[in-house]
Amino acid sequence: MKKDAKFAVLGGGSWATAIVKMLTNNQEKVGWYMRNTDAIEHIKTQKHNPNYLTSVEFKTEQLLLTDDINEAVNFADVLVFAIPSAFLVGELEKLTTPLKGKIIFSAIKGIVPESGLIVGEHFHETYKIPFDHIGVITGPCHAEEVAMERLSYLTIACADKEKAQLVAKNLSSNYIKTNISKDIIGTEYAAMLKNIYAIAAGIAHGLGYGDNFQSVLMSNAIREMKRYTKRIHNLDRNINKSAYLGDLLVTGYSVFSRNRMFGNMIGKGYTVKSAQMEMNMIAEGYYATKSAYVIKENFKKKVKTPIIDAVYKVLYENKNPKKVFLELTDKLD
Repeated sequence: MKKDAKFAVLGGGSWATAIVKMLTNNQEKVGWYMRNTDAIEHIKTQKHNPNYLTSVEFKTEQLLLTDDINEAVNFADVLVFAIPSAFLVGELEKLTTPLKGKIIFSAIKGIVPESGLIVGEHFHETYKIPFDHIGVITGPCHAEEVAMERLSYLTIACADKEKAQLVAKNLSSNYIKTNISKDIIGTEYAAMLKNIYAIAAGIAHGLGYGDNFQSVLMSNAIREMKRYTKRIHNLDRNINKSAYLGDLLVTGYSVFSRNRMFGNMIGKGYTVKSAQMEMNMIAEGYYATKSAYVIKENFKKKVKTPIIDAVYKVLYENKNPKKVFLELTDKLD
């Protein structure tokens, strides 16, 4: 593995923009693929993404901006995918360049709907990428606070410690601290699950529940996450570490959390479709809810997931949020 490995970020949203910002602190040139050609032209002339994190100013000579995914893949040794999971397959269908030999890191917090797999597993199963060439970038970290250069922490997970250290080094700065982990599956599932719990927190807030209930909800959520990830991949992990509990808390409580915002709208009476139309960003937890529910229903041994069940009933069975959460309150402790 080259120590001077080149990086490319694939995606045009807020998290992609934040990752490009982090990488430009350490790389002479960063590849950046996005499908929005107007946004590319705007960045070239105005030096910022017109749609996300507009306060972040880039030195355009540091960027290889392209609307051709193959150009970005050809440029880089390390590919960081920050495309919403619902659109990942459609973007990958544009590939004519092989991914063989590339190091793939996912900054996507969700399940690939077409395969029902987390992103790392999808790349392994579909593109035969070895697991030691696959990694995960997870929080607790909001893109908006990266833009403001507020102190933030990232967890970089990969079976190959050297690759995890390479990515960690290139994302680090005076306001970004990094930790590495070998728990690829656990951290990726945790990143997916916390979005569901953030929707639950938002629904509760929209319904008028206060901080006392939210604390109980989050306490139950981390235990539910522990049961779920243990059933998926039984590893001796400390669920109280930042990649799990920390990421859950920041997503469940922060005003920057799009999943909490989405849930809050549902709790206030918006339909799923109207809430999605109102938001400018993708709430990954909507898609994750269905996938997480289907996966756990197929477990050979059932696992207790009252919060996931409640969110699924509201989003996919059109059940009344007020009634569903009243029932949920009796299942928490």
